[in-house]
Amino acid sequence: MRLRAAWSSACLVRVAHPALSWGITLGLFLHSTDLRRQAERGDLLRPLLFLSLVLCSVLLYFAVSLMDPGYVEQDGDPKETVSEEEKAMISQQASTIRLRRCGYCLLKQPMRARHCQACRHCVRRYDHHCPWIENCVGERNHSVFIVYLAIQLVVLLWALLVAWSGLHFEQPSWAWLHRNLLLLLSFLVVAVFAVVVLLLLACHLYLASCNTTTWEFMSSHRISYLRECEAENPFDQGVFLNLWRFFCASRLVTWENLYAEGEGSAM
Repeated sequence: MRLRAAWSSACLVRVAHPALSWGITLGLFLHSTDLRRQAERGDLLRPLLFLSLVLCSVLLYFAVSLMDPGYVEQDGDPKETVSEEEKAMISQQASTIRLRRCGYCLLKQPMRARHCQACRHCVRRYDHHCPWIENCVGERNHSVFIVYLAIQLVVLLWALLVAWSGLHFEQPSWAWLHRNLLLLLSFLVVAVFAVVVLLLLACHLYLASCNTTTWEFMSSHRISYLRECEAENPFDQGVFLNLWRFFCASRLVTWENLYAEGEGSAM
């Protein structure tokens, strides 16, 4: 019963996002905005580009919502295996790091993993569980999540300008309010979402540049491998390398190696 309720809630949230996106887009074209005037003149480049960005944001939303965020499947997960050359590079200090066993699913957690009670899985490089995408943000989908936020912010800011272009302010009257109510509400909703997405994007870009996560940033005093380490952030390798590995790495990382290096360099 609980699982069915969670599934129905997830479906409802995932339907709400495209419905809201396309509903606001339709409202922008129904009113006398710049996009509608350009479409009526036959200048279709900007209207089609705007529609393409909305479609891209919706597809990215479903991608980050439905993809595996980095679930820990089992002890010695084959997805996490490394080559013989990489094994030879693992320091003796890293090999002696004790990994904890999850108290919920009883799996041995890789470093930086955490159990999500909403998803009922341990997630590698756990960042947070996002109720808007009804999924965890972890090692596999964190970079996609940031790209989604960036595209969504562009769409929202553009929609804000388009909605503003259709609000022809006159002397306040019930007739004007009735005529522009939908566009005015769309403007306010888009403005609120734009501020939220901007703050989220700035926050996650900062976290990625430092090679840390929301969970580690907010709860460093509760996390044993951070509390016991002399280095403030043992995973930080500099802004450029952090961002390069975050956005361009195509495989899972053995965080115990970086932890051992960071802890060793601080001693």
